[in-house]
Amino acid sequence: MKNFPKLVTQAIKPLTVSLALLFPAAVIAADEAPLTPFHAVYTAYKWGDDVGTAEMTLKKLSPAQYSLTYSSHVSKFFLSDKRYEHSIFDVADGELVPDEYHYSRSGTGPDKKLSVRFEGGENPTITVDNEKTMAWQGELDNQIYRIELPRQLAAGAEASAFDFINYRGQQRHYGVKVLGEETLTLPYGKLDTIKVKLVRDSNKRETFIWFAPELDYNLVRLQQFKDGDEQGDIKLKSYTRH
Repeated sequence: MKNFPKLVTQAIKPLTVSLALLFPAAVIAADEAPLTPFHAVYTAYKWGDDVGTAEMTLKKLSPAQYSLTYSSHVSKFFLSDKRYEHSIFDVADGELVPDEYHYSRSGTGPDKKLSVRFEGGENPTITVDNEKTMAWQGELDNQIYRIELPRQLAAGAEASAFDFINYRGQQRHYGVKVLGEETLTLPYGKLDTIKVKLVRDSNKRETFIWFAPELDYNLVRLQQFKDGDEQGDIKLKSYTRH
């Protein structure tokens, strides 16, 4: 139960990638994959119980700029956890380029906030909370993988890797392995999906994600285990294209 506040957002420890170097075949095809604005609502489960909701929304701000938000609100007994992520990114030469990322968390335990800015130019930099600065070497932010990975799957990718700045302002790297196709029955209904697994250095935590080609290859389920015990599970409830 002590891990409950980490149910949704830490379960989705996002991925990012320097695509041209790591998966060139996918980049070429993904260049042609348009971004379809959408709004998705998920039901969050813990130990099989409905404990809250999560939402993800992609909006087009201009011909080349988008906004991606992810929020979750879960509670059980006397514990609660509310989180919000907001990314602003551009599409340049077919690649997703982060501009700014904001994160906040409230509920049981200490509240947290984080802001990350990505600045190009002669010496590309990443600035965390207007204080910590590091060289920008192609990392994405904490959640753009939720848009980039569907593009790679649509291009036929069977494996990939992502470098990113997580919600703590730390540099991280994960691999992605496609496990195969699976038909799921979700609150949304029955969907044919592609199942993937996040590949980490540590084997203590396992994360599985399902994407549905029928719904623009977007995320429809995520399930995480730690030391063999389920930590959380979110399942698609509704999906609307905008």
